[in-house]
Amino acid sequence: MSRTYDLDRAHVFHSWSAQAEISPMVVAGALGSEVWDEDGTRYLDFSSQLVFTNIGHQHPRVVAAIQEQAATLCTIAPAVANAARSEAARLIASHAPDGMDKVFFTNGGADANEHAIRMARLHTGRSKVLSTYRSYHGGTQLAVNVTGDPRRWANDTASTGTVHFFGPFLYRSEFHATTEEQECERALAHLRRVIENEGPATIAAIILETVPGTAGIMVPPSGYLAGVRALCDEHGIVLIADEVMCGFGRTGAWFAIDHFDLVPDLITFAKGVNSGYVPMGGVIIGNAIAATFDHRPYPGGLTYSGHPLAAAAAVAAITVMQDEGVVENAARLGAEVFGPGLAEIAARHPSVGEVRGLGAFWALELVADPQTREPLAPYGGSSAAMGEVVATCTKAGMLPFANFNRIHLVPPCNIPDDQARRGLAILDEALTLADANVR
Repeated sequence: MSRTYDLDRAHVFHSWSAQAEISPMVVAGALGSEVWDEDGTRYLDFSSQLVFTNIGHQHPRVVAAIQEQAATLCTIAPAVANAARSEAARLIASHAPDGMDKVFFTNGGADANEHAIRMARLHTGRSKVLSTYRSYHGGTQLAVNVTGDPRRWANDTASTGTVHFFGPFLYRSEFHATTEEQECERALAHLRRVIENEGPATIAAIILETVPGTAGIMVPPSGYLAGVRALCDEHGIVLIADEVMCGFGRTGAWFAIDHFDLVPDLITFAKGVNSGYVPMGGVIIGNAIAATFDHRPYPGGLTYSGHPLAAAAAVAAITVMQDEGVVENAARLGAEVFGPGLAEIAARHPSVGEVRGLGAFWALELVADPQTREPLAPYGGSSAAMGEVVATCTKAGMLPFANFNRIHLVPPCNIPDDQARRGLAILDEALTLADANVR
């Protein structure tokens, strides 16, 4: 093992891990859609790390922008204005819906959701927050309580005014639906009943990942988000669209809300805003909520809010996306490469229960029984079969994103077509191991 590995094991405490049970890959470098280890072995990065390198690794224009900013102004307190932060805010707002002109900067997605919820509570004077069970909103205390997936369980104090409900997911419908229309109608009826039983006047916000990411990339059925918007309007509830993972080109649109003509009250973002080159997140604020704090101080802030290096990276990354058609390319990849390619793979492999996604944002639901839809790994856990699929992909030179019984395919939005197809071919071969576990 290398000195880097030895030092990591001696001193680095890793997130979401039993420390003695892990053996992390040592990454020596990266470029575009590839990373390589200390031996020079290259891997296609079909995870975009944690789904954030939307323009790939080491884009020269973003690297140059960070270097130039470092030579000009490395850091400055958030209370003053500076060119990088101001321009980043303008560019971010320019891609949001009309009437969303202000940006509050954070260090990442979890604190973006924390602050969005704080804004909603202060704006409404209410306390409760509703979110779905199949969701992930961050690892800080409030954000992990709002989270629905099993990472909440060990951290859940049930003291932060959070309430969970079932969102639409036809393949594993909680509503005995057999069509998208039924799933939409029944999911909205369920949400209405939750609102009624919790007391509409107690609910500050509903927070939804526009297209849930880690929870399974479940594209909502037509009409669902419009229905949630209508329920929020009816009861004076703030609608927060969590675009931390699905924003900035990932679904083939600047924001996933664009696919659904949705105008939320607040949008949270991070990850793809600057491809994760320097930590940054934030909240795009609707004008009505922003006005709440025109003459009333907002009681929140962060030392590194709108950090100049992160802001310069965001300006460069958004400009690259505009100039190089990265968003449009993600949409084309979904329509021409991933959609058709994954449909062919699904037809060949009985272990693939469902394929779903948009743009460069796809998931395969792997099953042990296509008839009963028994998952290849339990909800909240893994299995030897899933481990074999992931290990085989990695050995063949492709890094997938795996969660429970799913393989997510989330490479950079500008991955070349030949690399995208090579990654699909590696997955195709690895799924024969999953097929062997099908009953």
